[in-house]
Amino acid sequence: MAYNNKPKPDDRSDNVEKLQSMIHHTIENMEAAEESLAYTDSETQRQQIEAKNQRRRESIESFRSEIKDEANANNNQG
Repeated sequence: MAYNNKPKPDDRSDNVEKLQSMIHHTIENMEAAEESLAYTDSETQRQQIEAKNQRRRESIESFRSEIKDEANANNNQG
């Protein structure tokens, strides 16, 4: 039986929308984590939440950088 191992074409048409959606969900997760800080007395848990939110902020900056790259790529194609 023969398999067709042809790769799918690179469809980047909706990358910006996907990245914006990821930013939105990451911000929602950050806000939920911030709210949960009010319900913990554990310093360890507080530090873990704050560290995770810092990583989320870094991810958001990366997403925004990718959006700029995508916008530049789209502008250069036309």
